[in-house]
Amino acid sequence: MKQLFILLPVLFIFSSNMQAQTANNITGIYYLQGVMETGSGIKLNADSSFEFFYTYGALDRYGTGKWSIENNTIALNSKPYPGKDFKLIGSTNENNNFTTIRIEEKNTALPRFVYCLIKTKKGDSLLQADSHGYIALTDKSADTVHLLFELCPEKISTFTINTAKYDVFTFNFEQWIFEVFFKDFKLQFVKDHLEGRHPLLNDKIYIYSKE
Repeated sequence: MKQLFILLPVLFIFSSNMQAQTANNITGIYYLQGVMETGSGIKLNADSSFEFFYTYGALDRYGTGKWSIENNTIALNSKPYPGKDFKLIGSTNENNNFTTIRIEEKNTALPRFVYCLIKTKKGDSLLQADSHGYIALTDKSADTVHLLFELCPEKISTFTINTAKYDVFTFNFEQWIFEVFFKDFKLQFVKDHLEGRHPLLNDKIYIYSKE
């Protein structure tokens, strides 16, 4: 028993050193492999922070947070997702006989990628914003709108609106519209690379090779 108590601190120090050594070996930049016309990867920093990047054509997306490792499994966690990627910034009544959804954005190329699923008493309508960011619905019984951003298809925000009082609703993008949020996202560290899913691609296993 006495020998056991002597060995315990030694084993603890050895285990801590091994974990530190493993973490140091893992830090670096890992690039996604095998996906054409796509540049993506994850940078694992020594201070346990990570940076995610994704480029497809002119689209750039990013993510940040903290990483941890246990039994060669890396877990990525970001700050909590705010819940919505659009913001309702104004509701007005212009005495129109239709309902208008307006997307206000300094980058005028973005609003046309917004779709609006509008729920009314007559059913649902899926409409795309025009080049000026306007969506017009002749039915004034809408009570719920779902805004979808085509460039970030997981970005869907739901709002309750009052068409009995207003007929024009103005929205804009939240500043994190292109940010990717991670919650317990797992990757396996295998020799000198990472294996696992990609947060923005189809549900299959990918290889991330270390630089």
